Amino acid sequence: MNTWDLTPLYKGFDDPKLKTDLKILEGLTDKYKVLIDQHLSDHQSPIKTLEVMIKEMSEDESKLRVLGAYGSLSYATDTRNQNAIALQDKVFVLANQMTLPLVSLKKWLASVDNLKALAEKSELIKTHLFYLESLKDQNKYSLSEEEEMLIASLKNTGSTAWEMLQSTVSSQLTGDIELEGDIKTLPIMSLRNLAYDANPLVRKKAYEAELKAYEKHAEISAAALNSIKGEVLYLSELRGFDSPLSETLYNARMSKATLDAMIESMEAYLPHFRRYIKAKAKHLGHQGPMPFYDLLAPVSKEDKDYSIEEAKTFVVNSFADFSSDLSQFAQRAFDENWVDFEPKAGKRGGAFCSNIPPIGQSRVLLNFNGKLKNVLTIAHELGHGFHGDRLKDEAPFNTHYPMPLAETASIFCETVVRNATLKTADDDLKIAVLEDRLQGATQVIVDILSRFYFESTVFEKRKDHPLSVEEFKDSMLAAQKKAYGDALDEDVLHPYMWLNKVHYYYAARNYYNFPYAFGLLFATGLYDIFKEKGPAFTSDYDKLLKATGKMSIESVCQSVGIDTTQKDFWVRSLELIKADIDLYETLV
Repeated sequence: MNTWDLTPLYKGFDDPKLKTDLKILEGLTDKYKVLIDQHLSDHQSPIKTLEVMIKEMSEDESKLRVLGAYGSLSYATDTRNQNAIALQDKVFVLANQMTLPLVSLKKWLASVDNLKALAEKSELIKTHLFYLESLKDQNKYSLSEEEEMLIASLKNTGSTAWEMLQSTVSSQLTGDIELEGDIKTLPIMSLRNLAYDANPLVRKKAYEAELKAYEKHAEISAAALNSIKGEVLYLSELRGFDSPLSETLYNARMSKATLDAMIESMEAYLPHFRRYIKAKAKHLGHQGPMPFYDLLAPVSKEDKDYSIEEAKTFVVNSFADFSSDLSQFAQRAFDENWVDFEPKAGKRGGAFCSNIPPIGQSRVLLNFNGKLKNVLTIAHELGHGFHGDRLKDEAPFNTHYPMPLAETASIFCETVVRNATLKTADDDLKIAVLEDRLQGATQVIVDILSRFYFESTVFEKRKDHPLSVEEFKDSMLAAQKKAYGDALDEDVLHPYMWLNKVHYYYAARNYYNFPYAFGLLFATGLYDIFKEKGPAFTSDYDKLLKATGKMSIESVCQSVGIDTTQKDFWVRSLELIKADIDLYETLV
């Protein structure tokens, strides 16, 4: 069993170091009450005040991230782990105690007009200038210290609790499916992985079993989603935002002009993606539109099985085509067991990477089934890890990058591996690789649009009333029809996709859908620049990743000559995908 090693964090839940760190953090409220009284009551010594608060808050933030990582990562691989659940609860409570110094510092900064001048006299302030200016700007959307503290505390029994419940229930969900004459009970992610099976009957059975399994906890997920979105709507309005989308864009350091330019460009290219789906449906033998359960079907026998060791070697060698730093990073991740590979009961579905800046490492969770798509998922998640590696020497508060930029390095690395595959591929393998590229792009452009439409609809309806299970299903079906158009069979869609995507249940990360589209199109454009510049681009790429925690999205993109507020860039990237669709039609 290929599992990750968490001992660089703690040796176990009974590790004395874990207990010591918890003990230190238990006194946060009293500690910061003293510091606030000493330093934030006036502006007589602003440099000393900022240096003390930055130092103390950075150290506590690092401890919280280590504790939080250990609890959440232990839980991710075993959602029945009571020690992990208890630790996560403690960390939530402790993290809420950081609300007081954060809000107090924001209020204090509101009266500071010379931050840049102070930065010239203090290296620590200079290093944190973007962070401090951001905190100061946030005052226009901040409530009082008492209100923010109360909200942070109530979230533990509100949105955070609902998110935990939905995650726990969904990760333990199983479904029955008849395979080779036997009825088998499989974890929900194993059922979903059968969507990639070569046997069309297995794909159809898995889809039907998946929908039936979701019926078991649709009411629970509906209650969770209603509660989370209701809380988000209330707090967003209370803070003075026009909508949760406006709040999301503000927190993402992204302008509405950038979002509009990207979404409108994506919508303009929907006919080309539908053309791909129709071509694939015809290739698979369908007489009309594609049924949902065949969207992820393989189209070539060359979609071979990879062992875990073969996948590791392939990714490491492919990364070397871009840079030795990237290749060596991947090798280290495998050698030091940073990756948990295989699906199992109680393990969270999907895949993710958790960067842990205080120890300069990452951990990657997969549900690996040996297909080419899974190999590309390894590359994708290690891209997140490499992003974290580029930030490991940055100050803790400069390692928080906005959601849209979070997908840049991951999709870039995925592209590197895909193109490495194409170098030696015959026509059959080219079809398989091209299929994976277009399948992924369709998910990230077309399906992401459906998720964006769905979440927008849910927020609008939730203003008036809690939605029923049927309303959630109807909204999802309407969103899928709007995005996929006549390419999908309207009688065979997926009304329960809102149960499957955990992002809907993150109260702190609403609209966690369009960032994936941003990441795909931005990374596609960056890779095109790499093809033009060659190895000289690697240093620019490193600088770009290091800047993501201390610039707006527009500024980061402008650092490599990209204006995201204009459609030209988005259209250029979409044209590259369109070229793949044209080639795909020819090959199949």
